[in-house]
Amino acid sequence: MSNKSLPTTQKQGKARLGDQIRNIADRLKQETDVQIQATSRILGAAAQIAENHDRLINEVVDMVESDLNAEKNVYQKYTYTIDILKQQFKTLRNAKAHFNLKVSSWESLVNKLNATSYQTTIIQNKPQSNQGLAETNMINGEYNFNNIEKLTVFLEPDVAEMFPNSEAVNEALRFLIRVTSKNR
Repeated sequence: MSNKSLPTTQKQGKARLGDQIRNIADRLKQETDVQIQATSRILGAAAQIAENHDRLINEVVDMVESDLNAEKNVYQKYTYTIDILKQQFKTLRNAKAHFNLKVSSWESLVNKLNATSYQTTIIQNKPQSNQGLAETNMINGEYNFNNIEKLTVFLEPDVAEMFPNSEAVNEALRFLIRVTSKNR
């Protein structure tokens, strides 16, 4: 049947139905456009997050490498050998007097010096603020922060496994300070 032979009401009904379908199609297109824009923004944000993450990882890796190189240099600086000590002090007596150690041979002097170069204590200059510091001596149930020169920290066993000496603790805390200060 052709459109000419249809009654007017049927033609109007088909026209309304066609308009409704076009409206629905237009709304779907608009919703699709909104979803595409939202997806684009989400992907852009994800790319920015990934870029920031990569930058942060690179900064952390650089800091760790720098710390490892510095630590390696420190250990190399303070490793004594018999040959170096003999060249520097000529006699065992001079070396013993210089280091104020009682030893009977060059070998025992080297062993003592190298052993003590790895032993560290947590020494602080007089702190500028009392934030976060505690002294092991308590007065009247309160911490006394006056003239702190040496701070003793007790580590829980699980932490002590990861940080076997005070140098490791200090390096980890310095690293944490640098990371947090860079991210502020």
